[in-house]
Amino acid sequence: MLHILIIKRCKGETDMKEISAGGVVYRRTEQGKLQIQLIQDRYGKVSLPKGKMEPGETVEQTALREIVEETGLEGIIIAPIDQIKYQYVHDKWGTVDKEVHYYLVEAVGGSLQAQVEEIRGVDWFDPQEAWKRQKQSGYDNNHRIVAGAFQLLGLQTD
Repeated sequence: MLHILIIKRCKGETDMKEISAGGVVYRRTEQGKLQIQLIQDRYGKVSLPKGKMEPGETVEQTALREIVEETGLEGIIIAPIDQIKYQYVHDKWGTVDKEVHYYLVEAVGGSLQAQVEEIRGVDWFDPQEAWKRQKQSGYDNNHRIVAGAFQLLGLQTD
């Protein structure tokens, strides 16, 4: 179900605002190797798990719920990464201001399984391969989110 907030119109803003949240999920293997989880969305693009906020949720709860729903992984939030803001046109409501909050999330349970209704696949990658895939076939606005997660993890990009 689509949840959009009706907000007071300010200069440069629309009447509709949608809030979503998600995360860059990581884990350490039994051998201590760091891995980053990426999804392939329904359009074939490399992406990160995220989704719309439901009534009564905080953005943090939304991020963790969406990660479980889309990937099967349970996690804990380590730190906020950043936000992405943009507009899109909805058939019914017109222009919508969208705000997506991203967190660095450590996987602590569950099992990797793609939500087939929304995504094509989900897998673990070593950090260099994850960055390469993001740069080659990910959304441009996610580059700084993944780079921010790498920085928080003490990893280098490019």
